Amino acid sequence: QVQLVESGGGLVQAGGSLRLSCAASGRTFSSYTMGWFRQAPGKEREFVAFITRSGVSIYYADSVKGRFTISRDNAKNTGYLQMNSLKPEDTAVYYCAAGRTVAVVGASYDYWGQGTQVTVSS
Repeated sequence: QVQLVESGGGLVQAGGSLRLSCAASGRTFSSYTMGWFRQAPGKEREFVAFITRSGVSIYYADSVKGRFTISRDNAKNTGYLQMNSLKPEDTAVYYCAAGRTVAVVGASYDYWGQGTQVTVSS
């Protein structure tokens, strides 16, 4: 079992930045691929990015490529999502997820955090 807790969300103006953190319990975080997803009201959950356990493989959705950076610190059992040049369309609840596969599909992940709200105003 892995427990995930997100933090770092909030209200920011368009063009601003936020850094989300995902703290994992236990000492098994390094065994999992970590993914970030987001969901806006009335919309389907959307893939944002993933990073494999060693950090060798990283993949971004086209909508955030060049603006967001995913990273992890296995020694601290923590993952991060640095979000720059934020747009109003980035407004959503952001979720951290962990799984033993490499995928852009939410159903492939085994553990999920409670989510953190990100609101971007124009």
